[in-house]
Amino acid sequence: MTLPLRDLANRLGQEVESATPVSGGCIHSAWLLRLADGSSLFAKSNRSDQLPVLEAERQGLLALAAATDGSLRIPRPHLCAEVGGQALLVMGALPLAKGAIGARSWSSLGAALARLHRRSLQLGSARFGWGTDNFIGSGVQCNGWADGWGTFFAERRLAPQFAWAAAKGLRFKGAAELLEQVPRWLDRHGAAPCLVHGDLWSGNAGVLEDGTGCLFDPAVHHGDREVDLAMAGMFGGFSPAFFEGYEREWPLAAGHRQRVPLYNLYHLLNHANLFGGGYGAQAQRCLEELLRDPPLLP
Repeated sequence: MTLPLRDLANRLGQEVESATPVSGGCIHSAWLLRLADGSSLFAKSNRSDQLPVLEAERQGLLALAAATDGSLRIPRPHLCAEVGGQALLVMGALPLAKGAIGARSWSSLGAALARLHRRSLQLGSARFGWGTDNFIGSGVQCNGWADGWGTFFAERRLAPQFAWAAAKGLRFKGAAELLEQVPRWLDRHGAAPCLVHGDLWSGNAGVLEDGTGCLFDPAVHHGDREVDLAMAGMFGGFSPAFFEGYEREWPLAAGHRQRVPLYNLYHLLNHANLFGGGYGAQAQRCLEELLRDPPLLP
C-alpha cells in the first residue's frame, strides 16, 4: 500500500515530499511524512472502512492533550479523513529517545500521568464512561455512561468480552458469578472518573529525546485511574521508577494491588478474543483466582 501524496498534500495544505514506511503498527500501516518545509508528521493508514477506528483515536488524543498540564506530550492530530480511498490519521511525529531510558525520565513520566489523571477530574465528567464506543486494539470497546464504577466495569468492560467469547464458542466457567460480584468489589474504594489512557502497555508510551514523557494510541474513557497502572504492569516494559513517580505524585488507594488481576482480566479476555492462543486459559485461571480470593473490601 502506498499513500496518495498529492491528495494528502491538498488536504494538509502543505507539500508532502515523501512517505516512508515505519515499523511498529499491528493494525494500521504507519508512515513518516517529510514535508517541503523540512518538518515531519506521522501517519496511519488503513482501508476506508477503518476510518471509525482512526477517528476514535483522534478523539482520544485530543482528550488526553486537553487534560495534561504540558509535562506530557500527546501527538496533535492534523487530519483524520478518507483520502484517495484510504482512511488516514495524520498527527505530530514524536522523536522518541533511542537506547536505555533513565530512572529519572521514567519517574517523570509516572508523575506526569498522575497529574493528568488528577487534572482530568477538574475538566471532565462526573460519571464513568465515554460518549461513544471506541476500540481496544482492533476490538470494539463498549462505553456509554454509568453512575457506579463497578457497574460500568461489569456491564461495559467484562460482560461484552464474555459475550464476544461465547459467540465464538469460548465459554468461561464462573463468568456469571464474577459479573454479579464485581460491583460489590469495586464500588466501595472511592474510585473517581479520571480520564484514563485505557490501553497503557509499554508500546503506547515512551520518552522523547528531550526527556519528556509521551502517550499515544489511547482507548480513553472516564474510569478508575488504577486501570492504567494495572495494565502498565501487565506485560512489563515499564521501569519500577515509573510506578514510584506516580505514587509520589498521587498515591493510590488502599487495596489497589488486589484489584490489579480484576482490571487486567479485561485485557486477557480481549486478547483471547482477538488472538486466541493461551490467553483464554490465562483468563480462566484469573477468573477462578478472583472468585477464590476476591479483592479486599474497605
